[in-house]
Amino acid sequence: MKMVRAVKWVDDVIPDAPYAITEDFMNKLFNEYNIDYIIHGDDPCLLPDGTDAYALAKKAGRYKQIKRTEGVSTTDIVGRMLLCVRERPVSDNQSHSSLQRQFSHGHGQNIDDSGFGNGTKISHFLPTSRRIVQFSNGRGPGPDSRVVYIDGAFDLFHAGHVEILRLARGLGDFLLVGIHTDQTISSTRGPHRPIMNLHERSLSVLACRYVDEVIIGAPWHISKDMITTFNISLVVHGTIAENMDYTEDDSNPYAAPIAMGIYHKLDSPLDITTSTIIRRIVSNHEAYQKRNEKKEASEKKYYDSKSFVNGE
Repeated sequence: MKMVRAVKWVDDVIPDAPYAITEDFMNKLFNEYNIDYIIHGDDPCLLPDGTDAYALAKKAGRYKQIKRTEGVSTTDIVGRMLLCVRERPVSDNQSHSSLQRQFSHGHGQNIDDSGFGNGTKISHFLPTSRRIVQFSNGRGPGPDSRVVYIDGAFDLFHAGHVEILRLARGLGDFLLVGIHTDQTISSTRGPHRPIMNLHERSLSVLACRYVDEVIIGAPWHISKDMITTFNISLVVHGTIAENMDYTEDDSNPYAAPIAMGIYHKLDSPLDITTSTIIRRIVSNHEAYQKRNEKKEASEKKYYDSKSFVNGE
């Protein structure tokens, strides 16, 4: 619920909605919620018996189809996490390079006979400047705005991210979010990270209603020059975060804002992290693998047979 409510295009949320659009639920949507149309993407949505989940809405003439965002799906992302379970590095650098190429360019991964899928596509996502503009608010801070800055990986954008961004936004007039590069995250969190590439993570953050602007590929160290350039009044960081410890030969990336007296640590409302989500999937990888294989087959069929759908 937190995740859906945080999406900037969402006006209201109906809890406990059924997967199948039954006649009773459809009438409830039209009569109680004053819904005009039921909308879904151009990818198929089938019930266990193989029938169309939106057949009744189509029959009633109240169904609209929109273009699916290219290359973004839960099936794809779960497949990436499962791939991490099977990756056996010859060396850290070689593993890092291999996974980076696969996650960024959509190369297939052939898994052996021990039960882990076959040829999972890693990414179909093709970012364009128009797509970024669609997600952007299109406005900057005013001359007297209090600009708050927070940075991080924001990988597998989750409720913990939403809550810390909500708190950060409440401390000022304009929230600027720095998204670290894939290379930065891999060097600090290991060769299997990030699960989502820089552009995917940037759009995930931009879709959040509490965010005004992002820096795509933000620096690890926050410099005084950067603070001046963006007129940053406050730099914040959550108490629940990965990479909180810095080695002796690795200077604190927040040294400049700390010295300037504009650094503030926020108490994170939730203790969820990207790593906890990955552990959930990995600890139940057999169940997720079986479920994902079915979804992968359906998704492959969609990509093989998909045609152009007009729309933004």
